[in-house]
Amino acid sequence: MSTGNNDPIREYIVREFLAGEDTEDLTDDFDLIESTVVNSLGLVRLISWISETYDIPVDDIPLEPAAYRTLADIRGFVGKAAAPATV
Repeated sequence: MSTGNNDPIREYIVREFLAGEDTEDLTDDFDLIESTVVNSLGLVRLISWISETYDIPVDDIPLEPAAYRTLADIRGFVGKAAAPATV
């Protein structure tokens, strides 16, 4: 599992939504939606960043907030969506 120093998803969320916080303070199970760290506009920004960073077409990205509730949820989706297809 990634740590704060080499976890681009955690680093992005801290940089964009928790300015000034230490990346290690954001735990994998912290609820980003319930805590309002990521609001509806933030969710759009996060989806756009995921699409660009991991080369995942926006049409393939779920739009429901539950998919982005925690770092673990986001990482799980990205891991599946960005995995190379097997033949």
